[in-house]
Amino acid sequence: MKISPITGFAILLFLSVSCSKPEEKKALIPEVTVVKVGQQDVDTYVEYVGQTYGQSDVEIKPRVEGWVQSIHFIEGSAVKQGQLLYTIQDDELRDRETAASAQLAQAGILLSKAKSDLDRVKPLAEMNALSQRDLDAAQATYDAQKEAVAAAQASLNNAQTQVSYTRITSPINGIIGISKVQVGDYVSKTSLQSTINTVSAVGSIRVRFSISENDYLKFKQTMTREQLQNVQLQFALSDGTILPETGKLDFADRNVDPSTGSMIVQANLENKSRILRPGQYVKVRFKSGEIPGALLVPQGAINQLQSIYMAVLVNDSNMVKPTPVKVGERIGSNWIVTEGIKAGDRVALVGNAVIKPGMVIKPVEKAYSYDSTAVSK
Repeated sequence: MKISPITGFAILLFLSVSCSKPEEKKALIPEVTVVKVGQQDVDTYVEYVGQTYGQSDVEIKPRVEGWVQSIHFIEGSAVKQGQLLYTIQDDELRDRETAASAQLAQAGILLSKAKSDLDRVKPLAEMNALSQRDLDAAQATYDAQKEAVAAAQASLNNAQTQVSYTRITSPINGIIGISKVQVGDYVSKTSLQSTINTVSAVGSIRVRFSISENDYLKFKQTMTREQLQNVQLQFALSDGTILPETGKLDFADRNVDPSTGSMIVQANLENKSRILRPGQYVKVRFKSGEIPGALLVPQGAINQLQSIYMAVLVNDSNMVKPTPVKVGERIGSNWIVTEGIKAGDRVALVGNAVIKPGMVIKPVEKAYSYDSTAVSK
């Protein structure tokens, strides 16, 4: 036999009363808190979980091989562009620089000799005292030595550059992370794990979050490009704190991930308070629409039995009547009710009170203030 929602709810209430002690049956009329159904225009919001990234997250990688000789920063502190971070032992590289400098000096001496020979041969060739072949040979030797000097200079420049790579500096202003190497560790530019640290610029913060394909289609159909660009995003920390700064949408990824059916969206916000750091999880919330004349009741006024939602109405005679309702979005600690009640109806906050259908109660009227924002689910 199929039992209606109201009958089932009544049976539960009756059983709870029948199992009580005799003195409880003779108790006075129970006092029950009663509030009126509210009605107001409601802004609906969507909420996502996002992760923070620095405006620039720059990985620090060695460009030469060697042992870490010294570290010049405090982990987790602010660093400036050009500030020395690591020093790598440079003995071998400085030897190469010295050798390259010597080769350049030798090439310079040979160039000077070739220039002197050419200057001596030219007038003699003009007087036919020497052959054209002698002049061509002197000219070729001089030209070859000029190129040798250029090559030696290039070798020296490269050696000096390699030496400069032993002093690793910060590429940007930002916050430096925990070092993955310590003094005495060997580093290499060819290692699979060559990143030894990361510097993040936290003047502004990027927040990336995923939206479903259905949400993407909904936004495209109900909001213009200009509206999306002007959406003000709110951010909440893991402890529930709402950031005073708001952000704006930056871009959406070019595709929907077929494995998850979602799309990555990025937002930007100024991190003036410096509370946010890369890697944090935050809730991203923004207005997605409006429900005019929404009916609102506290969540405590709605009883859920599986997929059935019930509200206990109180009539003018203070008699209770369990009534099935349909609910929509939640507004903080409240429900939007779409069917079953109307504005001005009184609903009971039953709590621990033992009541049954048709019972007369002593209502305790309570003024109730409803929130004005809803989070879509």
